[in-house]
Parts: sequence; C-alpha cells; structure tokens
Amino acid sequence: MFFRKKHIVSTDVVSKTALQKFFHHKTSLISVVFIGLLFLVALLGYVITPDSTPYANRQLLELSTKKPGFSVSMLAVRNNSADQKASFFSRMLFGEKSDFKLIPIQQYHFTDSTLEYNEYSDESESVSKSIAISDIVYAVSPESKQKMLDKSTVSWIDLEGKTHVEKVADLKQKIIKDHILKQTFWLGTDLFGRDYLSQLIIGARVSLSVGFISVMISLLIGVLLGSLAGYFKGWVDNLIMWFINVVWSIPTLLLVIAITFALGKGFWQVFIAIGLTMWVEVARVVRGQIISIRELEYVEAARALGFSNLRIIFRHILPNVTSSIIIISAANFASAILIEAGLSFLGIGVQPPMPSWGMMIKENYRFIILDSPYLAIVPGLAIMLVVLAFMVIGNQLRDVLNVKEQ
Repeated sequence: MFFRKKHIVSTDVVSKTALQKFFHHKTSLISVVFIGLLFLVALLGYVITPDSTPYANRQLLELSTKKPGFSVSMLAVRNNSADQKASFFSRMLFGEKSDFKLIPIQQYHFTDSTLEYNEYSDESESVSKSIAISDIVYAVSPESKQKMLDKSTVSWIDLEGKTHVEKVADLKQKIIKDHILKQTFWLGTDLFGRDYLSQLIIGARVSLSVGFISVMISLLIGVLLGSLAGYFKGWVDNLIMWFINVVWSIPTLLLVIAITFALGKGFWQVFIAIGLTMWVEVARVVRGQIISIRELEYVEAARALGFSNLRIIFRHILPNVTSSIIIISAANFASAILIEAGLSFLGIGVQPPMPSWGMMIKENYRFIILDSPYLAIVPGLAIMLVVLAFMVIGNQLRDVLNVKEQ
C-alpha cells in the first residue's frame, strides 16, 4: 500500500506540472481553443446553420455556384402539408423539415388577391409567375382554390376541410413581413444551389464523429490486447504480437477499403472500418509501456497483497500509461479524419446526401481550374487545420509528459 500511495501522489504532481507547461505554449493553447470551438459548432449543428433542413440539403438550382456573400430575395411559400415541428434536441441532431418552399425572386407586386413575381435568373429575362396570397401563408387543401368573397375578402379551405375567411390587406401585410426574406450565402452555394456554410458545418460533425468513435473503438481493442500481451508475456504475448504483425503488414487504406466493402457503404460502417484498423498502434504502444512497468515495486507489492491480475492491470498499471494513450489518441484522431476524407473522396465513405468534407472536395475539385476554386479549397483547408491542430496537441503533450516512442 505504501508504494501505491507514493506513486499516485507523484503522478498527480507531474500531471499538474505537465498541464501548466502544455498551456504555456501559445500554439498548444490556440489548437485546444480551435478544436473546442469546432466541437461546439459541430454539436450545435442545425441550430446555427442557415439551412436547418436534414443534411443541409435544400437545393435551389437557380442559385448554382454563387460567390461568397451573395444575397437574394426569397419568397417563402407554405407547403400544403401538416406542420413538421421537432423538439430542440431533435432539430439540433437531425435537422427539421421545412414547412416552407423557398423561391428566389427578383421582384414582385400584388394584383388583387394574387402575388405576381419574377423568378431569379442569371439571364436578362426571367420567368413571371403568380400565386394566390392564401397559398403563400397557409396550408391549403389541394382540391380547393382561393375565392374572392368581395374586393377585400378571400376564403379558402384548409387540409382538414374547414373554410377560412380573411381580409386581403391582412394577408398582404403578413406576406411582406414574414414571407419576403433576404438571404445571404456567406460562403456562396455549391453546384446544386445548397448553402455552402451549412454543408461545411454539418461536414465538420461527420469528420469529428468519425474521429471520436473510431478512436474509442481502437482504444477498446488496442488497450485490451496490448495490456494482456505486455503483462502476461509468454504464449499470450507471442499470439497477440503475431496478430498485430499480420494486421500491421497490411496498408491501412487498403484494409479500410476492404472492411468497408465487407460492411457496406454508410455512416456507421466508416466508423467501424477505421476503428478496426487503428487499434494496432495503440496495442503496440501499450504493450511496450506495460512491459517496462510490470516489474516496478508497486506492482510487486500489489501481487504480494493477492490482488488479481485484472485488478493490477486496470487499477494499478494502466493509469500510469495514460499519457502515452492520450498522445497516440490525438495522432489517431487526425489520421481518422484524413482516412474518412479519403474514403468519401473515393466514393466509398459517407454517402449522399450526408455532407462530408471529403465528399465536398470530390464534388467540387473540378472548379479549382474554373472560376470557383474556393468550393474545393475551403473543405481542404478545414481538413488541414483540424489535422494540424491535433498533431500540435499530440506533439506538445509528448514533449511535456516526456513520453518516449516505443
């Protein structure tokens, strides 16, 4: 007990000192702040995106490949369907189907009980259309048509078959106030007229989720196998090391592609495929650390007290290799993001309409030589900054914790 208590106290002191050294470096602090902000943005997701529809997939083909900062007037027309309201957390995680159809317009004017507008067009002439003012504001039964009761009043039938009557002036006022909107696309639009900022934010959620869950899977497998190999040695070590060497000999990307083909394409399949290929390095590092620790005095004292092997491994040894595990996890997080981006670029990762930084590069890389290179540069720059931030954090942690690579 004496050896165990003494060891824990010294570890706490080293942890506090290492933490102070880590945050003393400006690059480390900037990287942590950047990753923290990115996680916050990804967590809020659809709550802060301009396009809060599922997968940020509202397509306005009239607004294809518009430049950053582009603004246009929108006419919000009520869909003839029941309300699609969702709870705050449901909207934050999955988005919310819109109750309105957005129509880009150039100009409009009222004529009796209808609204006449010109659709947005890059051409000199645009298409002129008209719509009943009640159809803009309310969900109207498809079988009914707006009727003029007199010069100032109209009636219509809702989805439940009930007849409603309202003044024309009131409807026009509602349309001007709530249904004629000014929308700005801060990062422009992509080839399909989708808001690029919204795509980028939801793509960040995919990349960070892949990194986090893949690292958790790799830690679960790698720490377990590495601990068993390092502690028991003998035939257990030989068997596990043989398995590690077999997996290690296969190129990571090829192994991920093979697992992806076996599991199928999709969101969760990417998590599992990447996680199942990243545990090898974790196991190797943990094994090496445990081999150097298992003969220390406090471990011998734990054996003398009759503690079980599993308790010695998970309660006494593993807490003292946490530094190495954290460092390797930071590097693996960056690797997982790169692998996911590569898989999505090849078309075997996350599938449309779910946005992904790698898929955004794939869809827009041809614009690099055209007039919209930012469509491919922005997601590429995002990947570079996130990977750089994680690598800076991992390298700085290795320096302040004085951990040697195995």
